[in-house]
Amino acid sequence: MAYYSWVLAFHVMSFVSWMAALFYLPRLFIYHRENADTKAFTDVVEVQEYKLMKYIGVPAMWATILSGGTMLWLNSGLLHGGGWMHAKLFFAALLIGYHFSLEKIRRVMKENPHFKTSKWLRVYNEVPTLLMIGIVIMVVVRPF
Repeated sequence: MAYYSWVLAFHVMSFVSWMAALFYLPRLFIYHRENADTKAFTDVVEVQEYKLMKYIGVPAMWATILSGGTMLWLNSGLLHGGGWMHAKLFFAALLIGYHFSLEKIRRVMKENPHFKTSKWLRVYNEVPTLLMIGIVIMVVVRPF
C-alpha cells in the first residue's frame, strides 16, 4: 500500500489529461464541420484531431485504465465498500465507449466533413461532462 498514493496521483493526472482530450476533440470536430468547404482549414484541423487523439487521448486513456486497475488490485476492498465504485466503473466504461466513438467520428469526418451537423456535435460534446460529473460524485461523495 506504500505506492497507493502515487498510483492515485498518477490516476488523477491521467484522468485530467484524458478528459482534456475528450473535451477538446469534439470542439475540433465542430470547427471541422463548420469549415468543411475550406480545404486548407480542414487539412490543418485533421492533423490537430489526429495528434490530439493519438498523442494525448489514447495514452491518457490507457494510463487511466491501467492506474485504476492497479488501485483496484492494491485495494480490492474498494469493490466491496458499497455500490459507488460499481457506478464509477460503469460511468468509466461509458467514457471509454465515448472515446472510441470519437475515433470513429474522426475517421469518418476525414472522408466526409459533412458527416454530422454542428448542432449534433455540440450536443455530443456535452457527454463527457455528464460522465465526469457522475464519476467525481461517485468518488468524492460516495452516495451509496
